[in-house]
Amino acid sequence: MTDAETTPRTGKRVLLANPRGYCAGVDRAVQTVEEALKLYGAPIYVRKQIVHNKHVVRTLEAKGAIFVEENEEVPEGATVIFSAHGVAPEVYEQAKERSLRAIDATCPLVTKVHHEARRFAQQDYDILLIGHEGHEEVIGTAGEAPAHIQLVDGPDGVDKVTVRDPEKVVWLSQTTLSVDETLETVARLKQRLPLLQSPPSDDICYATSNRQHVVKEIAPECDVVIVVGSRNSSNSVRLVEVALDAGARAGHLVDFADEIDDAWLEGARTVGVTSGASVPDELVQQVLARLAERGFTDVDEVTTADERLTFSLPQELKRDMKAAAARG
Repeated sequence: MTDAETTPRTGKRVLLANPRGYCAGVDRAVQTVEEALKLYGAPIYVRKQIVHNKHVVRTLEAKGAIFVEENEEVPEGATVIFSAHGVAPEVYEQAKERSLRAIDATCPLVTKVHHEARRFAQQDYDILLIGHEGHEEVIGTAGEAPAHIQLVDGPDGVDKVTVRDPEKVVWLSQTTLSVDETLETVARLKQRLPLLQSPPSDDICYATSNRQHVVKEIAPECDVVIVVGSRNSSNSVRLVEVALDAGARAGHLVDFADEIDDAWLEGARTVGVTSGASVPDELVQQVLARLAERGFTDVDEVTTADERLTFSLPQELKRDMKAAAARG
């Protein structure tokens, strides 16, 4: 008999979502800061949070990373890393003016959207950028072609859209949105603009889509779904919304296991657990341990995709690492 067969089942179970946690872009961004610290030494400056997760930011701060809001806060000539969410072209110019060694940790899937924005702007399209106002990724993408881009913040933003030529308009999107809400926004836009063009490939990243898909699978069986992630993490917030829309009786977002309120678990038999794309799995394991202490010892992992994508480190960092290795 297996251990699972000999372990008494309590009737209280956890449905553990897979895929969950780190995506390739986040893994690359965090590794970029860690490798830069090893190569150049502390301090390393990071413009904005490298990824939207409290634990990750605190861990990197303890290793010597200093997080700033703008390039002006970085001493002239120092090293600055741009976050995974991407930056507008003017941010690169500011870095050059201050003689900063800039390392771009933008997720390659965000960079793809930037390329699309530039290309369509060069062809004089009106670009409808679906995303959340004020989000760093949206600010960075819009900065590629501000004269051509207007923000559409969800389905309710469609009525405010105005374009110069309804035959020359395209939509792009933030990479971390709700898949379903984005499709609803696009459908409404196409009612107003039947000739609206779509991006050459899906802008919502594979990791966001995969994490939402598995949550949809488990949510109908869950009395409560716990999403591990920070409140400024768009994809984590979306996971709670997706869980509720898909039939979970309740959904909560927590940064850490000790934020779980025992009242959430009263009367619950099935708890769903997942995490946003910027969350290290150790935080999920701490949540599972806390749930086990409260009788939720049966953990069934539900897998809907196998993620194997990886991204190489930024070219400028790889070049310096190679040079350092050659020097011995």
